[in-house]
Amino acid sequence: MDKKYKARIERVLAYIEERLPEKLLLSEVAAVSHFSEYHFHRIFTAVLGETVNDYIARRRLERAINRLIFKPDIPITQIALDHGYSSSANFSKAVSLHFGFSPSEIRNPAKIKNSKIGKLQSKYGKVFNPFDLYPDAITAEVIKSKPQKDVIMNVEIKELAGMPVSTLVSEGGYTPESIYATWDRLIGWAENSGIAASKQTRFALAYDNPTVTPIDKCRYTAAIVIPESVPVAEPFVKSEIPAGKYAVLYFKGTPEETLQAQLGLYAEWFPDSGFEPDNYPMMEHYLNDARVDGYVEMEIYVKLKPL
Repeated sequence: MDKKYKARIERVLAYIEERLPEKLLLSEVAAVSHFSEYHFHRIFTAVLGETVNDYIARRRLERAINRLIFKPDIPITQIALDHGYSSSANFSKAVSLHFGFSPSEIRNPAKIKNSKIGKLQSKYGKVFNPFDLYPDAITAEVIKSKPQKDVIMNVEIKELAGMPVSTLVSEGGYTPESIYATWDRLIGWAENSGIAASKQTRFALAYDNPTVTPIDKCRYTAAIVIPESVPVAEPFVKSEIPAGKYAVLYFKGTPEETLQAQLGLYAEWFPDSGFEPDNYPMMEHYLNDARVDGYVEMEIYVKLKPL
């Protein structure tokens, strides 16, 4: 993709993300891209593989469902209103059409009586099962040898200084091929910039929950810490990991088991921690090369703010 097109579309995605709960006029969204309104819709669909309306509706639902799961004390009606829906009935209809389950069934899978094929499966090819959202269900089926409490005991709170990084977005979301290709490019760039592979500090910014979002639509950005003086040019982008307090969970296991650890951190550790996640994506700090070792060793970082 032409870098100017890519930059314009990325501006649009950032604009949408900041205003998801609001009523978004397509003319305003198109104006952010600096494409004509008529051509913008075709360009957006060609690049993202879905229309602007579908993208906005999907992101709204994904954010609302994550709140539904990890904030069980918030009433469904309040979640609906907070995410741009005029009523709990409209929210329930939208959730059922997209996921195939009602909000109350997603919040409590024991209530499930009948399931339907939602848009998430028919349009995006992703089979959705509410039981997969909860650590106990995953523990029973996937990691029977690793009790959840043993994993959660490894959580520490660390204070980080701000760190300049060079970043590259995975064009194929969380698909392994795209992630590895992204890292190969970024690692090679860092080596050419004088940062030896053995000296690189590597983080991934993981924006989305793969139990809710189609894998290829999940937003994933690779990042390597750099000296402030190192120049960064496209397609790489210079950014900064913000200073602050982070919950840090050490993890070692198979790639399939990482979801268990991540969901456990949110569902088991946060409620009694005195903190909530700040408005910054979850980070994975890689400590090894999974392709070489056959397992993943990393630290999972979530930026904190007081309740």
